[in-house]
Amino acid sequence: MNLIRTSLAAGALVMLVCSVSLAQQTYRLGPNADRLQEMKTAGQQYLVKSQNDDGSWSDPKVLGITALAVNSLLESGMSPTEPAVQKGLDFLMQYTQKDGGIYHPDSRHKNYETGITLMALVEANRDGQFDQQIKAAQKFLLGLQWDEDEGLSESDPAYGGAGYGGHSRPDMSNTQFFLEALQKSGLSVDDPAFQKALVFVSRSQNLDTEHNDTPFADRVNDGGFYYTPAAGGSSQAGTTPEGGLRSYASMTYAGLKSYLYAGVSKDDQRVKAATSWLQKHYSVEENPGMGQQGLFYYYQVFAKTFSVLGTEKFETASGESHDWRLDLANQLSETQRSDGSWVNEADRWYEGDPALVTAYSLMALSYCDPIPAK
Repeated sequence: MNLIRTSLAAGALVMLVCSVSLAQQTYRLGPNADRLQEMKTAGQQYLVKSQNDDGSWSDPKVLGITALAVNSLLESGMSPTEPAVQKGLDFLMQYTQKDGGIYHPDSRHKNYETGITLMALVEANRDGQFDQQIKAAQKFLLGLQWDEDEGLSESDPAYGGAGYGGHSRPDMSNTQFFLEALQKSGLSVDDPAFQKALVFVSRSQNLDTEHNDTPFADRVNDGGFYYTPAAGGSSQAGTTPEGGLRSYASMTYAGLKSYLYAGVSKDDQRVKAATSWLQKHYSVEENPGMGQQGLFYYYQVFAKTFSVLGTEKFETASGESHDWRLDLANQLSETQRSDGSWVNEADRWYEGDPALVTAYSLMALSYCDPIPAK
C-alpha cells in the first residue's frame, strides 16, 4: 500500500512539473494567463455587483466614474451585450447633449466625461450602433481644445492643451485623455488637433529645446513631465528652490504616450528624454514623485504607454531588465481585495472610491496579457 501511494505521489509530482514546464514554454513574457483572468473576472464581478440601479457607479452626477467603469469592463474582455455594460451605456447616453458632448449638465468636467465616454463607445460599437454619437462627441472635443477659437495665439502656454472643459486651464492629464479619445475614435494623426496638442505637450516637459519656450524649460531639465505650463505653471509634485516644476511619473508616462499618439518618432529627443527619465524612476510600488498619490491612475497610464511603445521588456538606468507586464500584474494581485476590488488608502483624486480604482486596475490589466513563446 505504501509503495502504491509513493508511486501515485511520484506520478502526480511528475505531472505537476510537466504542467509548470509547459506553462513556462507557452508564454515567454507576462503573468500566468489563468491567474490574470481570475483577477480580471473578480474585478469585473465587483463592478457588476456595485453598479447602481440606474446603471451608474458611485455618484451618478460624476459621469467620469461610470464612463471609466464601462470602459474598463469592455477593455478587460466583457461583451457589450452584458447587462451591466448595457445599463452603463444607457445611463451615459441619456446625458448626450445637443452640442455633441456627453456630460452631466452641472458638470465642470465636460472634456473629461465626454472623452472617457467616447472611448467606451468605441469599445462597444458594433455594426455602427454608436457611429453618430462617436462622430458628434469627437467634434465636441475638438471644439474644447485651447486654440485660436479661444482667442489664443501659439505663443500662449495654454495653446493646444485640453482641460476639464470649463474655464480652468488645460493640463497634461486631460490632454492625454483628449488625445487618446481622438486616436481611438479614428481621427487622423494629420489632423491639426494633434499638432496643436504637441505644442502644449512639449511645453509640459522639463526639457530645454526649440519646442519649449516656457521659463520652466531649463530649471529642472530632466526630461520628465509636470501637470501644466499654463496659468503660471503647476506641478502636483511641487517646485524646486529655483522655481522649477518637479517631474513625476504619471505625467511623464502621459506625456510620452501623447507624443506617440501625435506621431512623434521614437528617435525624437523629446521621446528619448522622457524615456530616460522613466528608466531612472521605474516602479510598480509607487507613482514616482508622488508616492502613493494617484497610484492606480498611474498604473493604467504606465501600462498603456508601454503598450503603445511596443515594449516587451524595459531596461532601467541601472541595467536591470523588467518584464513590466509581470511586475504590474503581480503588484495588482497582491493588492486586490477579497471582494475583487482595489482601493487606494491615499485617498486623493477620488482614489478612495473602489469603483474608480477597480476600473483603473482593470484597464491596466487589459494591457498585461502574456506574450506567447516564439
